[in-house]
Amino acid sequence: MGLLYLVPTPVGNLEDMTLRAIRILKEADLVLAEDTRTSGILLKHFDIKNRLLPHHKFNEHASCPSIIERLKTGATVALISDAGTPGISDPGFLLVREAIKAGICVQCLPGATAFVPALVSSGLPCERFCFEGFLPQKKGRNTRLESLREETRTMVFYESPFRVIKTLEQLTEIFGTDRNVCVCREISKIHEEYVRGSLTEVLTHFKENEPRGEFVIILAGKENNNNKNIKNFENNKTNEVYDD
Repeated sequence: MGLLYLVPTPVGNLEDMTLRAIRILKEADLVLAEDTRTSGILLKHFDIKNRLLPHHKFNEHASCPSIIERLKTGATVALISDAGTPGISDPGFLLVREAIKAGICVQCLPGATAFVPALVSSGLPCERFCFEGFLPQKKGRNTRLESLREETRTMVFYESPFRVIKTLEQLTEIFGTDRNVCVCREISKIHEEYVRGSLTEVLTHFKENEPRGEFVIILAGKENNNNKNIKNFENNKTNEVYDD
């Protein structure tokens, strides 16, 4: 039997790539990538000259059987997503499930994922939290949020710049104007930013400042809301995503 590696890749700064991740990607018989163009830039940066095949939400059901067969013959396969850890709001779960069913060893390397630094830096309780990822874009969106109305743990959401204002408006309607929130933008990139305050304050900020980049929203749970401890608007500068 072969071995399936899930390899995290940087969400921003390329220095977040681990030495082990580089080695595994160089040694693997095959690298599966969510977007071969995006991952091709990453591999070129680290001088990784391995074969890339696409593995994404549109082809994973069709490609899984052939990948499992390769693993059964002893191949080492590494799965990466565009950024972060495969399987966390990215393709990966289906392949992992099928590999385990087939008795194939699966290993996930420790590494980058956007919600961990966002949560830890939010100033909100992080010993217990509820990861919700991306909300449904249309049908079921309000239903999902309503189901969290009584949630006492800190909640974590991913959002695109095109929907972040709409999401903050919906959070305000359901959780109240004074609920604490930390909106994290462009984690580990040059325009990394943390906007902390009440939902009303943070919503006002993004209505006055056009949302850009990738967002993580950290929302206080029902019993952990303390507006005095969270209000703070902060910009942090880090290195660019890709250095030529």
